[in-house]
Amino acid sequence: MSHIFDLKARLAEMGMVPKKAFGQNFLVNPGVIQKIVQTAASYPHSDLIEIGPGLGALTEPMLKSEMKPRLIELDRELVDYWRGRGMEVLDADALQINWNDLNLRENSMLVSNLPYQISTSLVIDRCFGPANLKYMILMFQKEVAQRLMAEPRTKEYGLLSVMAQLHFKMRKVADAAPRDFFPPPKIASRVLLFERLSQEGLGKPFLTFAKGAFAFRRKFLNKNLGGVLDKARHAKVPDALAEMGLTVKARAEELTPQQLQELFKKVY
Repeated sequence: MSHIFDLKARLAEMGMVPKKAFGQNFLVNPGVIQKIVQTAASYPHSDLIEIGPGLGALTEPMLKSEMKPRLIELDRELVDYWRGRGMEVLDADALQINWNDLNLRENSMLVSNLPYQISTSLVIDRCFGPANLKYMILMFQKEVAQRLMAEPRTKEYGLLSVMAQLHFKMRKVADAAPRDFFPPPKIASRVLLFERLSQEGLGKPFLTFAKGAFAFRRKFLNKNLGGVLDKARHAKVPDALAEMGLTVKARAEELTPQQLQELFKKVY
């Protein structure tokens, strides 16, 4: 209960209330916080970035563990607070900044109790780099975490699964219940660790390809791809599927991420 007390005291000290517009649900469970910080400390990293430090549920224990993150914060009150504490703070939207401008060193890490409304976009964006961002420890709505790690032929499997699994190795760090936050959200949450895989030859064209593949789940993959490929490339799809031991009646959800990557390379 001390974490909840400290958080409420800090809110009162700053004259703040949690802002729905910024997706502010502050993590208060010391057990979940400890798992996140211990995981961050157990992976040697150079630079450390935290999105949305809030009132410091993760920031404070990371500082005590001699990790000093650079912060990305959109709430002006919190920007001023952390700058007043001597922290380096980028006053910006994490989805709008040019991450290459951060000049991250090799084996950098991102840690965040993410606002849920930016979680899927952030993961897909980070699939494309920067390459030096090797590790991410991120909080998600549990349903999104399940989609990230879903297997083919399941209802959760889709574009997000494919993009994440081709670019990262993932594992669960911790689960968090609504009561573990203030104010409590209406859904359960899950923390995942991402470790970047060496991945070449994929970029925005593959994202367009994968989006097209899953555009209409009940339609055949070949038909879906007709919406995103030019005629010459689309004409290659049936033969490419046959080479992979698949028919034109295959659906995107039946292919593994690696098979979709292979198909993309064959038609491109």
